[in-house]
Amino acid sequence: MNNRFIRFFIIALDLLSLNVLFLTLQYFLNRVSESYGLAYTFFLILLNASWLIVTWANNLYFEKFLISFEAFARRTVKSYFYWIVIVLFYLFFSQQFELSRLFTGLVLVGFGCLLLINRIIYFFIRSYFRKKKLYTRKIIIIGYNNIAKKLVSYLEEEDADTEIVGFCENSERVQELSSYPILGDVSSTLSLSQQYQVTEIISTIAPEQNLKIYDMMHEADQACIHFRLIPDLSYFVKKTVHIDYFRDIPVLSVRREPLADAGNRIQKRFFDVLVSLPVVLFILSWLVPLIGILIWLESPGPIFFKQPRTGKGKLTFNCVKFRSMKINNDAHLRQASEDDDRFTKIGKFLRKTSLDEFPQFWNVLIGDMSVVGPRPHMLQHTDYYSSMIDKYMIRQFLKPGITGWAQVNGFRGETKTLEKMQGRVQFDIWYIENWSIWLDIKIIFMTVFNTLKGDKNAF
Repeated sequence: MNNRFIRFFIIALDLLSLNVLFLTLQYFLNRVSESYGLAYTFFLILLNASWLIVTWANNLYFEKFLISFEAFARRTVKSYFYWIVIVLFYLFFSQQFELSRLFTGLVLVGFGCLLLINRIIYFFIRSYFRKKKLYTRKIIIIGYNNIAKKLVSYLEEEDADTEIVGFCENSERVQELSSYPILGDVSSTLSLSQQYQVTEIISTIAPEQNLKIYDMMHEADQACIHFRLIPDLSYFVKKTVHIDYFRDIPVLSVRREPLADAGNRIQKRFFDVLVSLPVVLFILSWLVPLIGILIWLESPGPIFFKQPRTGKGKLTFNCVKFRSMKINNDAHLRQASEDDDRFTKIGKFLRKTSLDEFPQFWNVLIGDMSVVGPRPHMLQHTDYYSSMIDKYMIRQFLKPGITGWAQVNGFRGETKTLEKMQGRVQFDIWYIENWSIWLDIKIIFMTVFNTLKGDKNAF
């Protein structure tokens, strides 16, 4: 069964269930009078919007999780819990006394029951389609080699709607037992595909290795069979390869970098200005004098701490923070630790609440930093870790950020071990390869959430 169809179906079913439940309860509980109508309308909008935000942030309808019913069910429970929390926060802080407690309780509990029913419906529909083998891809693989064996393992692991019929390979090239039958030699691929009613042929043999592949591609089109090629690039690179096009010329790269595109860089810069400008004008304008006085009263001296950090392209810039330590000679040499005796009392509070980072919105506004990106490191740390950790300098392809994907995944603060820095680098590289505006927004929400609940690495 097509995963895109399943995704659309289950999203529509969940939203339909929520709205039908709401309107049905409104009707039977007579909560539709003019005096209450506006409050209930806003409440319905909030329920829908918060469910969409929570499921998007939690990747509930992501195709990878739809394949596994168990993973999908677990993420549904998690999303429902977060949705309940958001709704209760809204009810508490908005003080919507117009909303009936009975009505609200029935909506929250009822939607949970409907989600359970929807998941059961999803399970039976998916089981039916799999049993009947409707919408199943039937594949023949040309070639029996390392790439073909790896492809089979991936298809078995991630695509339950695929039936692998077998391999087509010349007998002299088969030196071991195969996991699926060797149906015939390469030249018989088309006739075998029609015999087994195959919908797709995947060749792990390049046309340059066997010129008959070109003819097969044409014949497959005529027979309405999809034909795909998997080039074996392992001789050249031992990692994932991404293919882009410069007009009609294919270009291989070892990683996908969305921000290599000028349009995406403009989007990110516009987003940075859109976020940082209001913070500088409406928050820092009063926060700086207030915190500045508190810092100076406890520890006379500058209220800002400016430290050279490594930025994009390994260029150096001055990263600005509220000063959280007594003036000392080790500030540019030693990382802050949990029991650091250099902290002031106000400094501990600033670091615990992340208020010490707020002046960096000025760095964002003038273009030295981004709201989201790899955290900037001290210069000596960049020199040290770049020699110790493979791919470390890939972090410098982007502007550093106030927060980042590594930070919201547990790699914030002091890096006591090389393994912890390696973990941070891996998350930073993942961010570089998967950037989107929506990912930036998700990271900002996760940062706020982690700050409110308290981050054990914040000190």
